Amino acid sequence: MIALIRKVSIDPSVDFLRWRKVFLAFSALLVVLSLGTFLAKGLNLGVDFRGGVLIEVETKDGVGISELRSRLGNLGLGEVTLQEFGNPQDILINMRQPPVDESGERIEVIEIVKDALGDTVAEYRRTEFVGPKVGGELQKAGALATLLALLGIGIYIWFRFEWHFSAAALVALAHDVIATIGFFSVTQIEFNLATLAAVLTIAGYSINDTVVIFDRVRETLRRYKKMPILDLLNLSLNRTLSRTILTSITTLLALGSLAVFGGEVIRGFSLGLIWGLVIGTYSSIGLAVPILSFLRIRQTGSAGSEEKESQATTA
Repeated sequence: MIALIRKVSIDPSVDFLRWRKVFLAFSALLVVLSLGTFLAKGLNLGVDFRGGVLIEVETKDGVGISELRSRLGNLGLGEVTLQEFGNPQDILINMRQPPVDESGERIEVIEIVKDALGDTVAEYRRTEFVGPKVGGELQKAGALATLLALLGIGIYIWFRFEWHFSAAALVALAHDVIATIGFFSVTQIEFNLATLAAVLTIAGYSINDTVVIFDRVRETLRRYKKMPILDLLNLSLNRTLSRTILTSITTLLALGSLAVFGGEVIRGFSLGLIWGLVIGTYSSIGLAVPILSFLRIRQTGSAGSEEKESQATTA
């Protein structure tokens, strides 16, 4: 990894805009596939959003998931899902909304499950219950938080730069969010409040990278008046490329450690962030800036400043 970092050029000259149509086509395909997968498969919503009961247990030695499944299968509690959670002794018991009895009261499923499991369990690590109303409210609040975050970022970019930059940034951000939702839909990693936080974190990381590049674009626009716009955008991208690559690599090292050593509880969060890091870095370079090339941004510099820069470079 150190050797790779040392090979990153401090003054690259990559012609990114030459492939702008390929980048845009790839991004459009990724968005379509993500939306299609989401509509076809949906998300594996956690207890936070769909409501239900979640019990994490550590079983005694020699007790496997099959024995727990046989004990819980005939309780009449509706759909019960069991899965190993890190190692064979850690089992996650996941149930939909608890059924109701004849009087309409919800059955206390946690006590029933504990009685059924008996002495097979060494430790109950956590139990969670979320009602259907609370789960629905959290879904709406999560969607609203995402929309407001995107809107706020768009307004900030508009005031900081111009509407051209704001439009390009919003398209790139929407691309990142949709692609991340598609990632969770394809992998069926549980989507809960932690993974929603990962989606919002991805938006923040991506816009930070985009703002750095846009700031260099604005600076270059003021400095060069006669330079063709594609060359100008390429110059801006190349002058921020080393920073983008090194920041992404160091962040990836931290996220990789979380994914490997952080345990199952935050693994979905970590994997979502890793995907978002990759897709956010790509969108800042391959989507946000190419969109600017089609929006007729203005060059406000003077010929004199361009000549001074040229002379300084030559010297």
